[in-house]
Amino acid sequence: MKILIPVDGSDSAQRAVDHVIKQVPLLKDIPQLLLLNVQWNVAKGNVKLFINQQTINDYYREQGIAALQSARASLDAAGLTYQYHISIGTPADAIAQYAQEQAVEQIVMGRQGQGGLKSLLLGSVVKKVLQIADCPILLVK
Repeated sequence: MKILIPVDGSDSAQRAVDHVIKQVPLLKDIPQLLLLNVQWNVAKGNVKLFINQQTINDYYREQGIAALQSARASLDAAGLTYQYHISIGTPADAIAQYAQEQAVEQIVMGRQGQGGLKSLLLGSVVKKVLQIADCPILLVK
């Protein structure tokens, strides 16, 4: 079984990781775990006129690694193997696309992301993933 856990560095995303760790001993086979962090595309418009692509790529990588740090530490401590990937784009679309590309059987995600004003402006990633993903989704409170 392939399980995708989208991780944005929020407490809610960490609860999803912790939930999967607790469920693994109950499963017949150890699942293949995929962590995904999606970075918003900041290189739009004239940004590339002032910042080179390598600097932008380094920024995405640094932010993605930072967001994944806690989830990776938890999975390492539990002795579970996993793969991680950092995508650039709109989070809900990137999550659904990655799940489809990887033939994921389930997405496990927190009910809310980083929240606050950001979530009001950007809308609910969870709500959109529920609408567009082709596989079952488990929301962790």
